[in-house]
Amino acid sequence: MKQYLELCQRIVEDGVWVENERTGKRCLTVINADLEYRVDRNEFPLITTRKSYWKAAIAELLGYIRGYSNAADFRALGTPTWDANANLNEAWLANPHRKGEDDMGRVYGVQGRAWAKPDGGVVDQLRKVVDNLSRGIDDRGEIISFYNPGEFHMGCLRPCMHTHNFSLLGDTLYLTSYQRSCDVPLGLNFNQVQVFTFLALMAQITGHKAGVAYHKIVNAHIYEDQLELMRDVQLKREPYPAPQLEINPDIKTLEDLETWVTMDDFAVHNYKHHPPIAYPFSV
Repeated sequence: MKQYLELCQRIVEDGVWVENERTGKRCLTVINADLEYRVDRNEFPLITTRKSYWKAAIAELLGYIRGYSNAADFRALGTPTWDANANLNEAWLANPHRKGEDDMGRVYGVQGRAWAKPDGGVVDQLRKVVDNLSRGIDDRGEIISFYNPGEFHMGCLRPCMHTHNFSLLGDTLYLTSYQRSCDVPLGLNFNQVQVFTFLALMAQITGHKAGVAYHKIVNAHIYEDQLELMRDVQLKREPYPAPQLEINPDIKTLEDLETWVTMDDFAVHNYKHHPPIAYPFSV
């Protein structure tokens, strides 16, 4: 919580106003933020100065792992997070690559599980990393990237959290995640939950101990219609201690994550929080 609140305060005090073409709104913006999550201590980075909906964040991560490209599949897992970008984004609605209602195109998990090759085949980046780590191999390229400029026109949204780089030291697994753009009041806690959970899951299914997750954000911003709520409400609240995440120990393989795992296989304990804050969402 401390590093999250320090970033929010930094944006409020030192941010520069930037016009955002996609949303038509101004953002108070800073460049470069580094956060760390102690997965080894199970200090789950769930925001306590407002209620945070962690189940939707983990459900979204599970959809990425499965390579989903349809908002309906994400809803079935328990998260509506892709409804707006799939169905309310005017540029995407007019895109000839859109296949119909709820279609997201070639974004996020599609790139992670089926990166298109020039010869017509695909690369399953996640499978390669899982297979290597399960054999105790770290080739310094245990990387999963969703950032494919050659196919931006085939998806509803460029990836914000775009790269996950796993590193193995002895029997301990680490993760460094890179994010080009971050809506701090609304989106960041989703990203924090996902980075933490991704390392915890990958360590569990590859037979390693989880270490620290490092989260690097390039452009961190607060939209102008979020600023008052952040400055005058959330930043005035005192945080509570971090809760803990419980993952079903029966999840042992990538195939488990692809098939039978649901949100019933995750639980959060000792989550004490302030009331929710209805931050505006920008499509």
